Amino acid sequence: MTADLDMLSFEPLTPVSFLDRAAAAHGDRPAVVDGERRWTYAQLHDRCRQLAGALAPLAGGRPVAVLAPNTHVLLEASFGVPWAGVPLVAVNTRLSAGEVAYILEHSEAGVLVHDPVFDELVDVALAGLADPPRRIRAGEEYEELLAAATPTAIVPADERALLSINYTSGTTGRPKGVMYHHRGAYLQALAMVGHTGLSPSAVHLWTLPMFHCNGWCFPWAVTAAAAMHVCLPKVDPSEVWRLLRAEGVTHLEGAPTVLSMLAYAADAAPLDGTVRVATGGAPPSPAILRRMGELGFDVTHLYGLTETFGPAMICDWRPEWNALDGEAQARLKARQGVGNMISCTARVIGDDGADVPADGVSVGQIALRGNNVMLGYFKDPEATRAAAPDGWFRTGDLGVVHADGYVELRDRSKDVIISGGENIASVEVEQAIADHPAVVEVAVIAVPDERWGEVPAAYVTVQEGAVVTEAEIVEFVQGRLARFKAPKRVVFGELPKTSTGKIQKYVLRDKAWAGAERRIQ
Repeated sequence: MTADLDMLSFEPLTPVSFLDRAAAAHGDRPAVVDGERRWTYAQLHDRCRQLAGALAPLAGGRPVAVLAPNTHVLLEASFGVPWAGVPLVAVNTRLSAGEVAYILEHSEAGVLVHDPVFDELVDVALAGLADPPRRIRAGEEYEELLAAATPTAIVPADERALLSINYTSGTTGRPKGVMYHHRGAYLQALAMVGHTGLSPSAVHLWTLPMFHCNGWCFPWAVTAAAAMHVCLPKVDPSEVWRLLRAEGVTHLEGAPTVLSMLAYAADAAPLDGTVRVATGGAPPSPAILRRMGELGFDVTHLYGLTETFGPAMICDWRPEWNALDGEAQARLKARQGVGNMISCTARVIGDDGADVPADGVSVGQIALRGNNVMLGYFKDPEATRAAAPDGWFRTGDLGVVHADGYVELRDRSKDVIISGGENIASVEVEQAIADHPAVVEVAVIAVPDERWGEVPAAYVTVQEGAVVTEAEIVEFVQGRLARFKAPKRVVFGELPKTSTGKIQKYVLRDKAWAGAERRIQ
């Protein structure tokens, strides 16, 4: 009797269950638009279960990696891979072959599904692996596998089982594998539904990379609402504006750079309806907010990290703020805000471990915990303990708490640069530059940039008598790391140091950020 009652009142939470519900309740309605191809929710459900059936025997219990732009392949993998009973590893499409190889090896991936556009990259990445994953090419091979497979759906018995591994650059320069659990993704998806107002009438455009924090859990959120997914392999402003009008898009997300691209595109013109936009990585400027408002976009500022399933905090707009002038509204919208509806209340902690006063002045480190925080770093318990020494995850971001409880970022304690929504570990870039035969010392910091928010800048001391140019340093880094990690500026000369010879990065930051309101963009 007890076992029967347990079955009656408990079901392990998993975000893939949202597709079961969408197929049952909205099976005949459009689910996915990908170029000329369209699928209903019933068809998407069938395809994802066939994908699971194809992958389960091939993966052999090991993770499945996917290297693809925002197409139906990565969307289907968000459901099909977990249903195969293994974790999903969505690989950043902007990485170099060496970085991709590291992720495949570290994650112990048994299968790699990739888009044909990455054929050459995958050739190089797999060539250096002692135990390469089984390679599946999207397109004809992928479709043949699905057609021949027996539909499968392995449901986790434990809702805190490993759902996915998302790699992000850490302060050491080595990518860390952030472990997501089914429960966290399920709840985070519901929070995104609630805060962005997704519904069956919504049309969601994929301007946010699905590889980034599993698309902030929106593959599952959009499906939970039975809204329509509109795939977008590349953020081309003309194509975005075409789709906004042709498909009646109501929702999209992206870094502030995406907002800038849309706001000042040649095709930009006021829309017939309102499009809800969620942005993170940097507060949108008053000018961008004003321009987006004129075009019909309603912008909400979010804050989060890979370790928190994407947006853990939201600048929850209060209706009484509508009466304020534009400048005051922009100042409020720039704040990172409060915990989302399934988060624990965020803390800002001083050096003594106590919460700082809510005075908008006292600075501390933002700390988070709750259902939408990672299980830990894959195969790295030491880094996990360091990140959460007392059960609260230290974000590495410094901020203040205002009297109304809203948090605002002021600086970073970690040596991480966030440029256009991408994390760049300064140490990783420093190590690449230090390999150049002409370089003696190097320091890399974030410097403000009008388009990207902030970008890496390198300060380099070269060997006596050596001659090297900025372009040569940039090209040298691009040959070793993803191109977006290369410094946008190289300054040659002696580096400031302490009496013991330690490079004083804060001196470089003081000069680079002089006049800026905060050292974080």
